[in-house]
Amino acid sequence: MSSSPGLLHSDVRPRELWAWAMYDFANSGYTTVVITALFNAYFVAVVASNAPWATFAWTATLAISYGLIVFSAPVVGAYADQHAAKKRLLVITTIGCVLCTSLLYFAQPETLYFTIICLIASNFFFGSGENLIAAFLPELSRSRAMGRVSGWGWGLGYLGGLMTLGLCLIYVTWAEAQGHKATQFVPITMLITAGIFALASLPTFLLLQERATPSATHSVQLRKAWLEVWQTLWTLRQFSDLRRFLLCSLFYQAGIQTVITLTAIYASQAMQFTTREILLLVLVVNVTAAIGAALFGHLQDRIGHVRAIALTLAGWILAILLAWSSHRATLFWTAANLVGLCLGASQSGGRALVGLLAPPRRLAEFFGFWGLTVKLASIAGPLTYGATTWLTSGNHRLALLLTGSYFVIGLILLSGVHLPRGRQAALRSDRLERKEIDAIQLSDFKKTF
Repeated sequence: MSSSPGLLHSDVRPRELWAWAMYDFANSGYTTVVITALFNAYFVAVVASNAPWATFAWTATLAISYGLIVFSAPVVGAYADQHAAKKRLLVITTIGCVLCTSLLYFAQPETLYFTIICLIASNFFFGSGENLIAAFLPELSRSRAMGRVSGWGWGLGYLGGLMTLGLCLIYVTWAEAQGHKATQFVPITMLITAGIFALASLPTFLLLQERATPSATHSVQLRKAWLEVWQTLWTLRQFSDLRRFLLCSLFYQAGIQTVITLTAIYASQAMQFTTREILLLVLVVNVTAAIGAALFGHLQDRIGHVRAIALTLAGWILAILLAWSSHRATLFWTAANLVGLCLGASQSGGRALVGLLAPPRRLAEFFGFWGLTVKLASIAGPLTYGATTWLTSGNHRLALLLTGSYFVIGLILLSGVHLPRGRQAALRSDRLERKEIDAIQLSDFKKTF
């Protein structure tokens, strides 16, 4: 961040950028430990007692929380804008997530419904906080540098997730050596995760400023907020390549979100990995994901955006087939590290392609819709996996194979995306909008004189 002053708005200090990025560092431990690496497998095996419906219960719980985020996000965003309340709401969502994560300490087989409520609430607060912290980015960074500034937060987030996961791994290794059971040491990791989230987010609340000013109108209507979403959906008719890529994203993101939320469960149920082995696996995969994200940008510039994303989707399909066919740890580790490389690459590549296919003057609007697409994928993908395991009496291999079909459909849809044509449509729309604005301003000028 040493060159950050030239990339930031004139009234933003580098330490404020650091404070903003520290929130990614703080909250990444929640997704890494609770959603991806540890608590999901514990929920299925211990809290739900390995019942036939256990995996479906986990995915349904997350689906409810994501559904609440999707439903409330337009209203929360409108309220935050009109009342200049992004920071105030971020404090509320952070306290909510930290508190509900701490309450997972009491997760035991006899507290199933209490655990489900805490999971729904913690993930809802987490997802809402993610949207709020992202809304600070245009206030901090100049438009030409948003990719780099966002990348700094993304990179620091990887470090935060790895640090939290690493501390939990050290504790779990010690606890297992002492003969402690999962019902004893997993609850402690929830306190570790919540504590790091609370402490690491303090710089954000102490140093990050709220630069927005309250609007004269203070009424936030659900109907009006959602009308804007439907208007964005309607305008997608003008951008056939962007519309096709968003549909492609819906499918392949469903596969990605399934892998993120169910890898530990698959490793536990199908591969019989121990808790310590699962934590080590996710730790290594996070490292390979960071490497994949770093290398992918150069590959994308060299061979083209669409081809590069197609290559990562092919990699996802290969990784799924390797994991499905593996009965030994070595082959599964190979598949998991290929997943890591593809994970970082496909996430960063998709965001870049949306930026090229969307009109430059409406980037925030279409990136918001892309975020909504990812949330919908987070509901559909894991639910499919969970329902499959329930209907097949716990056949996780078949559920994983069906997950691979999301990447196949995504690859087929991607083949119809033509970047030069889509970019031309985005720039043409931008020029027309600029002409309309100039015409309105000229009309106002003539009326004045």
